[in-house]
Amino acid sequence: MSNDNPTEESVNLDSYEPAQGPKHGFFERLYTGTGGFPIVSRRKFFYTLSAVLLLISLLSIGVRGFTLGIDFEGGSRIQIPAAEGVTTQEVEDVYSQALGHGPVSVQKVGSGEAATIQVRSETLNLEQIEQLQTALYDEFQPKDSSGQVSRNAISIAEISETWGGQITQKALIALAVFVLLTMIYIAIRFERDMSIAAIVSLFFNLFVTAGIYSLVGFEVTPAAVIGLLTILGYVLYDNVVVFDKVEENTRGVLHLNKRTYAEQANLAANQTLMRSISTTVIGILPIIGMLVIAVWLLGVGTLKDLALVQLVGMIVGAYSSIFLAVPVLVSIKERWGPVAAHTKKVLDKRAGVGVGARVPVGATAARGPRPTDGRAPRPGSRPSGKRQQRRH
Repeated sequence: MSNDNPTEESVNLDSYEPAQGPKHGFFERLYTGTGGFPIVSRRKFFYTLSAVLLLISLLSIGVRGFTLGIDFEGGSRIQIPAAEGVTTQEVEDVYSQALGHGPVSVQKVGSGEAATIQVRSETLNLEQIEQLQTALYDEFQPKDSSGQVSRNAISIAEISETWGGQITQKALIALAVFVLLTMIYIAIRFERDMSIAAIVSLFFNLFVTAGIYSLVGFEVTPAAVIGLLTILGYVLYDNVVVFDKVEENTRGVLHLNKRTYAEQANLAANQTLMRSISTTVIGILPIIGMLVIAVWLLGVGTLKDLALVQLVGMIVGAYSSIFLAVPVLVSIKERWGPVAAHTKKVLDKRAGVGVGARVPVGATAARGPRPTDGRAPRPGSRPSGKRQQRRH
């Protein structure tokens, strides 16, 4: 006679799918946050995507490096009023003819009567400054604030390499202190595994944002560093919101056998997904506006640098807090601790492992003689004897 009881098999914790609920449309699932998106069960895909983004960013940082602004690298900054018809290419041509080499960068800043053309170059000596100022004055006849043609309308500022090195050192120290304080706060605020996942998300955001900045080639200015610090604060805030929901959903889950820790964490990620998208969209709209105004209307370099790092950082931060931090947390929980055993127990129960043979619908189970050997009855069995009558 064949044994209908299923045998116990090992369960692959990375391959299971959460229990399927009613079918809903994409936007309905997104809006209601009913757990319809398999974020945790597709963690390998998100790990691969994150690894590719991180690899590209690190390669760009290592190969291309960063275009450091004059505040960090030192040099000379020449400003000339942008009279009507004067273009950046004409200014660059005059610079090259006067000094025999090209400038580092030439850009138009501001609009209307306040518009100026800024030239950044390597550090110039007094003779080179005199030659350049004379060439620019003779070619463009710039006017000062009073409307008079004046040589003094051309301003030249020198930033020493020593001062730029000090600014670089202070910026790196500020970044390191901020990251350290953030890690301390995360370690205190969350449990150990959540702290590790949040720190992974934080460093992922830091390197990917820096890598994209390197790829685009924008100058790294103090405004960009300030924007990066701001973005790391946003990532921390997003992680706190997501992990608060994960903590709420998974509280006491190990004492229940209906849902796994991964399914509850996936539900929390879905419930906070719409909030993260809404917050990110609302946050990047003014940043996009600032970027458009800075690039096409005002030409303000500091606004452009600040807007780019915030735009990239907010998008990457929203991605990392949902699609990286939560899967990393679940992976840590399932590898170390009681979550793996609980997950296997829940999945075994769903598969019917260890619960005995199931009687087909319509069949009658054969009744055998009750045990009379004095052993304790099976758990859940009905009493076999009559209850004693209450004596009055």
